[in-house]
Amino acid sequence: MAEGAPVDVATVMCQWATGGLAYLWVTTRRREVGLGYGWLLRSLYLAIAGIGAVTGFVFQPNAVRDVACVAMALCAGVTLVRSTLPDRMPDATLSGLAERTEPVSSRTIAGFDPRWDIAAPLAGLVGVAAAGLGASGGISPALHLARVVVGAAFLGAVSNSMLLGHWYLVQPGLRREPLRELVRHLGAIWPIEVGLLLVPTGMISVLSGSIDDGYGGLLGWFWIACAVTTVALAAVAMAALRERQYAAVMAATGLLYLAIMTGFGTDLVARLTLAG
Repeated sequence: MAEGAPVDVATVMCQWATGGLAYLWVTTRRREVGLGYGWLLRSLYLAIAGIGAVTGFVFQPNAVRDVACVAMALCAGVTLVRSTLPDRMPDATLSGLAERTEPVSSRTIAGFDPRWDIAAPLAGLVGVAAAGLGASGGISPALHLARVVVGAAFLGAVSNSMLLGHWYLVQPGLRREPLRELVRHLGAIWPIEVGLLLVPTGMISVLSGSIDDGYGGLLGWFWIACAVTTVALAAVAMAALRERQYAAVMAATGLLYLAIMTGFGTDLVARLTLAG
């Protein structure tokens, strides 16, 4: 096994919550998705950030990361409460929304300002950066920082793609573009994620045999399977979203559900293998 940066639950939770909340804003900024979607995701990632803070403080402390997790959870909580008490939008804004041809939920145009969703991921990004710069062992701090930051975006994109796909059961009139956007982002991040994990000291060393994964190279091949399957599932999901039938959205959601498992495998199997 390699002598790399350790992987701990607190950092993974910080990454996941940061990426998820960042991509929540990517979706809410459109003012198309019902407020309930925001309530669901803010509650979910608030809890994940809280788990990250507690596990960090108790087991593997990193003061900046752990405080940032607390700040992220608080920001998500304040935004969650704020979103339940929306102000009315200015008449000009409402008039502009009324001219749109696609269905828009009345609960969406009630006035919640999506810029509130920016605070939590910004707080989380501080924690992700602190975790990245806290690399130990033989790995370059710059490489570890890049892996942790890109990994946060990767985990957030794949998670929110699946969650938004399920939201279409609640809001079937929603346009497909918000979901397509998340899948496009997932496809765009994938080569960066995989490339950073291959850079020495990386999975290329495991695949070449210069690093022993402890299982005769099995983890290296498993990682390849996860990485290739993730981008393949994203591509097929995007193709499904081009179909006109509503069932295509549910088919894409099922594919994205599988992509969460392979996506987490892509990120975590590599980092665990290289952690040593």
